Amino acid sequence: MIITLTGLSGFIGRALADRFVGCHQLQSFSLRSTQPLQTCDAVIHLAGEPIAQRWTAAAKRRIRESRIEGTRRLIAGLAALPSPPKIFICSSAVGFYGSRGDEILTEASPPGVGFLAELCVEWERAADEAQALGMRVVKLRTGVVLGRDGGALKRMLPAFCLGLGGRLGSGRQWMPWIHLDDHLDLVEFALAQSGVSGPLNAVAPNPVTNREFTATLARALGRPAFLPAPAFALRAMFGEMACVLLASQRVIPRAALDAGFVFRHPELGPALQDILRSNK
Repeated sequence: MIITLTGLSGFIGRALADRFVGCHQLQSFSLRSTQPLQTCDAVIHLAGEPIAQRWTAAAKRRIRESRIEGTRRLIAGLAALPSPPKIFICSSAVGFYGSRGDEILTEASPPGVGFLAELCVEWERAADEAQALGMRVVKLRTGVVLGRDGGALKRMLPAFCLGLGGRLGSGRQWMPWIHLDDHLDLVEFALAQSGVSGPLNAVAPNPVTNREFTATLARALGRPAFLPAPAFALRAMFGEMACVLLASQRVIPRAALDAGFVFRHPELGPALQDILRSNK
């Protein structure tokens, strides 16, 4: 299969490129490129301005434009091909659901409120425009992806290894997570399964609270975790973006499970042990 990938330089993009070696022909595409798109069988669209930054007016504009207008430009380029690809997989986020306390959230749940939720709604709406080209559209609502070479875990490990980690805010907020291997498996599953379309929660089937995550990571490292980051300190440090760290999203991968996807790492403890073991 010939696959066009945007966002190759990112954490997940690099991992996908490594996974596809020997089994798929991969061609990278930058949304800033002036070169036309090449014919392909599928597109995996991961590119976008980082969310993890202070949300100034300018930053919000960049985040929106990179995802919404960037997706529309990409689809316009695909429309110009003699034969558009059959599959369009677009990254999205569990931020779609907003902060919902203990409510169990599936792909059928309505969107939440706030900047990130509204962004995800418009982002997914832009991705759906590929349907007019006859493409099967899959929207990956991704949680916290755990892997050794990037993402949230890489940023957390230095403090936790020193015994300086701790919960965020109250720690009662639900934290949807997924092992990188399962995320890559889910992408390949979406490519291969013609019956899979629409939103797909890219999260493990057993979400945990932030307090549970903190305790499990500290235990896996053999370190204490007694330095919480109060909500007011996070808001002072990150501004409005702190809502991402404090949001509660009890997300379940109902669509993936119903389609027959089997997770390699459904439980957080063994998942972290696998990652940390491979990091030595």
